Amino acid sequence: MGNFLSQYFEFKRHGTTFRREIGAGITTFLTMAYIIIVNPKILEAAGIPFNASMVATIVTAAFGTFLMGFYAKRPFAIAPYMGENAFIAYTVVVVLGYTWQMALAAIFISGVLFIILTALNLRQWLVDSVPQGLRYSFSVGIGLFMTFIGLNSTGIVMLGVPDAPVKIGDVTSIPVALAIFGFLLIAILMLRKVPGAILIGILTTTVLAFIFGVAQVPQSWMSAPPSLEPTFLQLDLTGVLDIGFAAVILTVFIMAFVDTMGTLIGVSSRAGFLDEKGNLPEIEKPMMADALATTFAGLVGTTTSGAYIESASGVEAGGRTGFTAIIVGLLFLVALFFAPFLTAVPPQAYGPALIVVGFLMLQPIKKIQLDDPTELFPALAVIILMSFTYNIGVGITSGFVLYPLFKLAAGRHREVNSGLWVLAVLSLLFFVFYPYS
Repeated sequence: MGNFLSQYFEFKRHGTTFRREIGAGITTFLTMAYIIIVNPKILEAAGIPFNASMVATIVTAAFGTFLMGFYAKRPFAIAPYMGENAFIAYTVVVVLGYTWQMALAAIFISGVLFIILTALNLRQWLVDSVPQGLRYSFSVGIGLFMTFIGLNSTGIVMLGVPDAPVKIGDVTSIPVALAIFGFLLIAILMLRKVPGAILIGILTTTVLAFIFGVAQVPQSWMSAPPSLEPTFLQLDLTGVLDIGFAAVILTVFIMAFVDTMGTLIGVSSRAGFLDEKGNLPEIEKPMMADALATTFAGLVGTTTSGAYIESASGVEAGGRTGFTAIIVGLLFLVALFFAPFLTAVPPQAYGPALIVVGFLMLQPIKKIQLDDPTELFPALAVIILMSFTYNIGVGITSGFVLYPLFKLAAGRHREVNSGLWVLAVLSLLFFVFYPYS
């Protein structure tokens, strides 16, 4: 069995081992396990029942991640996207007044569109049209975004006041000091080339968080999974007949498209999967996995799902094959019964891992043509806006608009291919229809 798995996932070609892949899978899972609770909490604001939504989150993550592992053979985990869930809950339902059942229909329809476009190779055509400079900016932008998420979730950086929107947290407080310790521990272990440095850091900091009372030891370690019935197949497709609802579907579609593209290219760059042209070979396979996961999500009762930026932590831990994703998928299934324990891991434990991995993902910035303004400005817009708007999609679409615009202004429009013009138009539509309220 072991020999079969080794050949199936080509461990030798990727220079990896069972032990390394398992450790990478555990690392990825621990850095993204927060989604089990956070996603249903956000969707609860839209009226979606919490318990059923939690189960939908877990089974969607497991379904998509297994597809990524067995079919695409990539070490990427799939789960409901942060950002898209808030858009559905607070904008589509609370502000625009659509029901959560109609919102699930938008998720389902966008997933079906993804499946069609992927099967026709149109998604790959669009991805292949993205210039190398923007591709590198995706990795750098996601790295900066992950760093900011880690700093904010641990309390090292906090919200400030309108004229100074962020400030340093209280580094003398136990939670923040513990997060700083976690960061230093992971960084030093990596400097010493200790295998499993990120995982060791997360687990060590979690234990210390329990000891110092930063996190509560769960009262129960296991629980029976709640029923999925309240959200299963509850999508309302009648909203498709509403012309105004088309803007919701378009926004969901574009947000998911650019998030998946940016994550796949960004994390693949760090993993060394991109070829000499900056393309990800057989990218249609991981794209089909996320398309099917999004369609599945709409059916079971959660939001747009796709490749997670936290997969970079597993890649940094040595994950290089689909076996890493399979371990993540298995852990999500285990989480159906151990959710109280797994969600007890505090941000002070997984946040430092995000900071470290984010730092490491900044390296491709040296590959961007910084001496060419037509390359520099769009790339920096992507990098900066991802973090400053707290939205990967906004950063990427800004690059798609600015790149052809600056090339055109410089009289170098021949450097822009037809696919990028299509992306520019879609991105403009994204900014036109995006609900800013």
